[in-house]
Formats: sequence, structure tokens, C-alpha cells
Amino acid sequence: MIKREAEKTLKELARGFPAVAITGPRQSGKTTLAKFVFGGKPYVSLEDPDKREFAERDPRGFLAAYPNGAVLDEVQRVPSLFSYIQGIVDEKKQMGFFILTGSEQFDLSSKISQSLAGRVGFLHLLPFSLKELQVAGFKFGTFDSLLFKGFYPPLYDRDLAPSMWYANYVSTYVERDVRRMLEIKDLSAFQRFIRMLAARTGQLLNLSGLANDCGITHNTAKAWLSVLEASYIAFLLKPHHNNFGKRLTKAPKIYFYDIGLASWLLGVTDPGQMSIHPMRGPLFESFVISEIMKSAFNKGINPNLFFWRDNIGNEIDVLIEKANTITPLEIKSGQTITKDYFLYLKKWVQLAGDTAGQPYVVYGGADREKREGVEILPWEGMDKLM
Repeated sequence: MIKREAEKTLKELARGFPAVAITGPRQSGKTTLAKFVFGGKPYVSLEDPDKREFAERDPRGFLAAYPNGAVLDEVQRVPSLFSYIQGIVDEKKQMGFFILTGSEQFDLSSKISQSLAGRVGFLHLLPFSLKELQVAGFKFGTFDSLLFKGFYPPLYDRDLAPSMWYANYVSTYVERDVRRMLEIKDLSAFQRFIRMLAARTGQLLNLSGLANDCGITHNTAKAWLSVLEASYIAFLLKPHHNNFGKRLTKAPKIYFYDIGLASWLLGVTDPGQMSIHPMRGPLFESFVISEIMKSAFNKGINPNLFFWRDNIGNEIDVLIEKANTITPLEIKSGQTITKDYFLYLKKWVQLAGDTAGQPYVVYGGADREKREGVEILPWEGMDKLM
């Protein structure tokens, strides 16, 4: 098994909470990690119809079959279990008793907040990080190959073409989750929606415009986007609240957690297409931001990430807020460092004053440098930023 950075955090949570919930997209490695860390506990998948029927019909009897706790996979499929789990962990007072996993953030989080508040620690597990694959010794070849392949674990332990895997992933998991949560009848409209959303990666989100382009209502687009967020497919990066005396945009930006999935949705069928693809820059931006989020989630930290953009076009790709410091980051897919990389960074640092942290640039090249007070990091060497 490729060692996951989140393993340490998971063990710490299990020492401090009677229940631990591992959430994340389907096929991100949640079950593998839970089985590895808690190998002494029985494993039960509530995707199994027989197990699910037993748990729904007789929750007390189902849980009594695991007197020393268990790993309960896709536990949100049987919401009635949570109240009974609460009673058991209150009685046992044993840390790490139940390990719960789920792929639907809204369902799992809402049920836990109702029944297990204060009794459960959360770990958000995304697909592999760049660092995890580097430590495991994977060779990526060109960066374009990585953009094309993405980071989902099955692509690294099976001899399977990314385009084939992503096609099945979307039809088997994403569309199934959407159908179950929203009872969508016109699946072709949803397919068009998610592809058009991918085409807006790195852009300000105009939900009304997106809805019009897809031939659906604004409320439908909002509901579908919520499901994609809940399923850890896409996320919104919000604008920073501090205006420094400037008028700022209020719209969020849209990104995908996995660049391989976004590339497939954009119709990329070969790594060679990536070097001249018009979306290469936004995909690179999405890659860097998702890597920062993975690093934070793996440590059990909430990633306080924002972007900054005023009404005349001055923009910082990412602001990382920590304590009283805000670290600005520009993301450039080009392999040659130019003065343009520092233009907005220097303006923003002047505006931010004492709150500004060390400015960074992550770019598509291979050299690490420091110019004009800005740390320049290659994409393969982002560890310092993390």
C-alpha cells in the first residue's frame, strides 16, 4: 500500500474520539486506509444489500454483532444507525471504537452533527497527493502526463487507461450519487452540466450563465453543484474579505479536486494534447490549489484558502490565511520565469502591509529561485509551501 500522509492524523483522532469519520470522494482510498490502520477491527460495507437490510431492520442487533467496534463503510446509507452508535460509544467510553467512512459529505456530516456531535473526529481524504506518489517512487514523466492521469488510487495499482477509468467512474459513481440524492431524470443534461463546469475551471462562477448554457434553471444548477461539492468532485474558492480600500469581486471561482477527472471531462484523450490545450493553465492552477488542500486535510487542518481580485483586474491566485499572516501565491504553468509573475504580488504585498506573509510563485519549470523577495518553487518542489 502507498503510505498515506493522513495515517498519522487518523491514529491521533482515534486516540481522542470514540468514533472517527473518514470522508472523501469515492475511490480515494478511504476503505484501504481504514482497513490498514484498523486491521484488528471487522469491516462491514453498507453498500452490501444484505448488510444494509439487516442494519435497517434491526440496528441494535446489527451493532451487537460487533462488541469491540468495527469499520462501517458508507455508513450514511443507513442513517438510523447513528443514534444507536451514540448510545454505544457513550456507554463504552472507548476511543476509536467505531470507524465510519462515507462518500457523501452532506449526508454524513449532517447525520453526525445531529447524533454524534462531540463524539466524532473528522478526516477528509482526497486522492493521492503529489508528495505521496513522490515518496512511493513514482516517476511522472512530463507534467502534461500527470495532468492527464490525475491522482485517483486505482490508476496507480491497475494497468488501465485513464480515459477508460474516468468514463466508468463518472457513470458508476458520480451519476449514481446524483440520481440518488436529487432523483435526476434527464441524465444527459447533467452530463452537459458537469462538462461545462470543467470548462470553467479557474474562472469566476456565473451560475445563471452556466444554467442558461445547459438549458436548466438556476436552482437546478445550484442543486447539482451542491451535490458535486458534497461528493468531493468540485469546490469553490471564495474571494478574500479584506478589501484594502478596493472594490472586490464577490463571485467565487470553481475548481476540481482532481485534474485527471477535469481533463477527461474536457475531452483530453492523450497527454500530447495538453501542451497546447487552452485549459492547461487553469488545470495547472487547479492542481496546485488541490495539493495545498490535500496537505491541510491530511494534517487535520481546515485549509483557509481564498483568492483576491479587485474591480480593475488586479488578482492574486491564492491567499493562504494562517493566524495573523496572509501568504500570497501566484500560479503559473509556464516553464520560463518572467517579470509578469511578480507584478500583482508586489502590488498586493504593499496593500496588505504587516499582514502579508512571504510571497510565492509555483510554476511549471524545474528551478527554485528567489527574485525580488519572491520565493519561486517548481511544481515538483512545492513542499516548502506546504
